[in-house]
Amino acid sequence: MSAPVTTRFAPSPTGLLHVGNLRTALFNALIARKAGGTFILRLDDTDPARSTEAFADAIREDLRWLGLTWDREERQSARLDRYAEAADRLRAASRLYECFETPSELEVKRRKQLAMGRPPVYDRASLGLSEEEKAEKRAAGNQGYWRFRLDQERIEWEDGILGAITIDAGSVSDPVLIRADGQVLYTLASVVDDIEMGVTSVVRGSDHVTNTATQIQIMQALGGTPPSFAHHSLLTGAGGEALSKRLGTLSLRDLRARGVEPAALLSLMARLGSSQPVELRADLEALAEGFSLEQFGAAPTRFDPEDLFPLTRAHLQAQPWEVVRDRVLALGVPENLGPQFWAVMRDNITVMDDLTPWWALCRDGAAPEVAPEDAEFVAEALALLPPQPWGAGAWAEWTGAVKAATGRKGKGLFLPLRKALTGRGDGPDMAALMPLLQAPPQGL
Repeated sequence: MSAPVTTRFAPSPTGLLHVGNLRTALFNALIARKAGGTFILRLDDTDPARSTEAFADAIREDLRWLGLTWDREERQSARLDRYAEAADRLRAASRLYECFETPSELEVKRRKQLAMGRPPVYDRASLGLSEEEKAEKRAAGNQGYWRFRLDQERIEWEDGILGAITIDAGSVSDPVLIRADGQVLYTLASVVDDIEMGVTSVVRGSDHVTNTATQIQIMQALGGTPPSFAHHSLLTGAGGEALSKRLGTLSLRDLRARGVEPAALLSLMARLGSSQPVELRADLEALAEGFSLEQFGAAPTRFDPEDLFPLTRAHLQAQPWEVVRDRVLALGVPENLGPQFWAVMRDNITVMDDLTPWWALCRDGAAPEVAPEDAEFVAEALALLPPQPWGAGAWAEWTGAVKAATGRKGKGLFLPLRKALTGRGDGPDMAALMPLLQAPPQGL
């Protein structure tokens, strides 16, 4: 009997989540949701100097905003004893060895290897140190750090996206698992967690392929069974350029501030880079139903934040009053006008913030926009404007009276009157908008 599907998202609380993080989180969440399995939020907070509770809170807030709820939360900082025990087991099996080279010494070795046309792989010089030599280095003030001794053989797995992968462990440096200051690094902590938490499926970016190879050997050395692995393509900018994590427009927090709706972001990320077209889906269940890793390719995937806004627009236009009620009333729209206001305005916005100027127009009126050649016509028309409040037939009544008095018709009639009432030449149908106007044009 196969183990229940368990996936995890393991961000470091050292910064805000960005769209690349979201792709990993979403893929793992959808796999778990589709299989009725478990999705774990695992905070990789073993670096006390950079991890903060503020960023941990921000991660939770962003995921909740998107509806990416997790079944349980784990913190690596609470599991340091488990990593220490695993390290002891690896030492006892002669798979973990102490090293003493400084960063500058390692850089010199790296340059020499490159100059000789060799791959810059750690030469295992510390592996041959005697206990006396190690003691001398410690006495001289050198702090030891710990590397995992790879079996220098080919490491193979069937990747859920990339297909058959094979990596020669001899071409990879023995990974550092514990720093000189005692900090356990991700490579060890992740392996221990995946074993003990029963993780069955790991999806992450293709920049982790080499890490996966080394982690498979570490997991096997600890007696664990490697999960299935899949490595999604990395995102690039709209022009194919590398994305920078420093670009604020790519953080989830900033996309949210720009008015992007969760459904739009999730719908795009669930299909971007796949063979399937992007389709707007309102919830995770609908996204999970059609989700399959087999649909995704290995090529870098272009992401343009502007693609989120047509999806946001379409999502909002489909929302009934009951769904947006609180957000509309928060603008100050009276509840008795709310349903009518939303019905008229939702086809004229891209993001919810676009409602703000429309409500200001309805509440306060607008400065008329009158072309010089229309000044006399508008003055005559405004004299025929019926008194407020304006009902459903006010626009037809007024324009009919103005047409009869002036002889104008078509665009020459309707556009100057629209601009006189609203100060703009576009917007909802005036027959629907006019009853919402609570004040006459400013200055009249």
